[in-house]
Amino acid sequence: MTHDALSHPEAIVAADVHKSFGDNLVLDGINLAVHEAETMVIIGRSGCGKSVFLKHIIGLMKPDIGTIMVDGRDITEMKGPELNDVRRKFGMVFQGAALFDSLTVGENVGFFLYEYSHLSPADIADVVEQKLRLVGLENISKMGPAELSGGMKKRVSLARALAHDPKVVLYDEPTTGLDPIMADVINDLIIKMDEQLDVTSIVVTHDMASAYKIADRIAMMYGGKIIALGAPDDIKGSHDEYVQQFINGSAQGPIDVIGGA
Repeated sequence: MTHDALSHPEAIVAADVHKSFGDNLVLDGINLAVHEAETMVIIGRSGCGKSVFLKHIIGLMKPDIGTIMVDGRDITEMKGPELNDVRRKFGMVFQGAALFDSLTVGENVGFFLYEYSHLSPADIADVVEQKLRLVGLENISKMGPAELSGGMKKRVSLARALAHDPKVVLYDEPTTGLDPIMADVINDLIIKMDEQLDVTSIVVTHDMASAYKIADRIAMMYGGKIIALGAPDDIKGSHDEYVQQFINGSAQGPIDVIGGA
């Protein structure tokens, strides 16, 4: 563990969260509590509902049944300015970095501040440089996203997520598409953010090397539920056959690897 996060108050609590799209039941009673300053990693097969769950946490989707509590407030009942106020507690690192191609790196990192803060352009530029330094990038604010490598784009995306000093950072497959060395750079950055900024992190991934390295706890989703939850060593030593099949990347086991899960 990076720190004794479980002694901290709960930052986010999902209780009995259900979500269907037509006849497709994606979330089938998710229960999960994430503590302040904890790094919670959510693992599971592609298409199992991990990203859908992230969208519920930030209020982009509302559950059919169940509640999502953020700092003790039920966001499923919120709308408009009240919901936007809660969303400002969050930073989001998207799977494909999701930078705006028409904007410079600096404009991308400062986007939230330009839109929602009262800072002057000069102050925003200072914040942009500070956040870029934090992720190991300097003197690139005038560059365009097309000039960046995949790893640089991920780091710019992280700098953008941190620009407004969020309390919670959500990561959707942060190491996907990166070589193992650059993936480990991203892992180290996630750990650094947690240690230096004391943020709460929720990381969706199917990269088990990343999960073991960065997690305080790991939750595995399968069949729309959390079927296992524990410290990395607990997950490694789990006797659950679904967990073992997934973490060992085996085609043989109870998970239907042809039909999906």
